[in-house]
Amino acid sequence: MAHIDYYFTTVSPFVYLAGERLEEVAARHGATVAYKPVDALAVFARTGGQPLAQRHESRRAYRQQDLRRLAAKAGVPLNLAPKFFPANPAPSAYAIIAAAQGGRDVGALVHAFARACWAEERNIAEDEVIRAILAEHGFDPNLVDSGLLLGAETYAANLEEAVARGVFGMPFYITGDERFWGQDRLDDLDLFLAGRL
Repeated sequence: MAHIDYYFTTVSPFVYLAGERLEEVAARHGATVAYKPVDALAVFARTGGQPLAQRHESRRAYRQQDLRRLAAKAGVPLNLAPKFFPANPAPSAYAIIAAAQGGRDVGALVHAFARACWAEERNIAEDEVIRAILAEHGFDPNLVDSGLLLGAETYAANLEEAVARGVFGMPFYITGDERFWGQDRLDDLDLFLAGRL
């Protein structure tokens, strides 16, 4: 059975734009998915990337145009200047890590946090928002408290693992030794799992 390790941050617009396509690809190939939230800024610092605020103006301008086009193409709402961006992604990451411990699918939860940031003007660093999103998706809202230690430890371990495995941006998908960076590579992941790449 195929397996996909998914490295992401809940504050990435590209994670939001990926929608539920990863889950569709996984279902098509009977693949399992391990959701591994990571600190994107720490990944950038360790792999030569630049935080958005430090990128050249031409890169930031292109990113805005590209995001607008990608959202239109995907048919989803996207606020190019969300009220709560950048938000601290760690609290939502801890909640996802805790939610995944029960063996339940957290794909919809991941999408909910990204959508909250990029389309709903919700601050995903705030406990009450995290609790509400957990509850909206059938998870215990008290995971905000009970999952804190496990979340922090796993979040740090995910970073080390991601860097060791060659992750340098978000979203990032790894199956076996094959790496795919960006929501625009999900079609390639699909083809690879089908044995066509």
